Amino acid sequence: MKETTLILAVVCGLGLATTFAQTSSTTTTTRDAVTGTTTTEVATTSSVGTITAYTPDTDYITFRTTTDAAPVKYYYTKDTTILDPTGRTVTWSAIRPDLPATVYYVREGDRMLVRKIVLSKPTTIQKESTTTTTTERP
Repeated sequence: MKETTLILAVVCGLGLATTFAQTSSTTTTTRDAVTGTTTTEVATTSSVGTITAYTPDTDYITFRTTTDAAPVKYYYTKDTTILDPTGRTVTWSAIRPDLPATVYYVREGDRMLVRKIVLSKPTTIQKESTTTTTTERP
């Protein structure tokens, strides 16, 4: 009974670790025998984790898949789409550190190019307003 429980715990733990871990990408290269044309197709992969840093003047975000993993740079372009949890497009101003997200990317050389970021929590933007009252004395 103890062995069965231990094995079940290990299997569940591995399944959970796989869920939060980075998935592998698939690159398929085919060559047409008649024309000699080579076609390379790269499959989009995803990572689930937390955005650790974003600076608007850069071309990357840093992203961490687990709390004990080192942050990794994911590069974005003007074509990168950011979605809230309901699937609506939001602006880059919604990105901030410690925000859980799923990053969909393709690997080009040693860089991960982000195609889409799906935020896991709704973004809230606080607006502050100030009211000034002026009273005249006689």
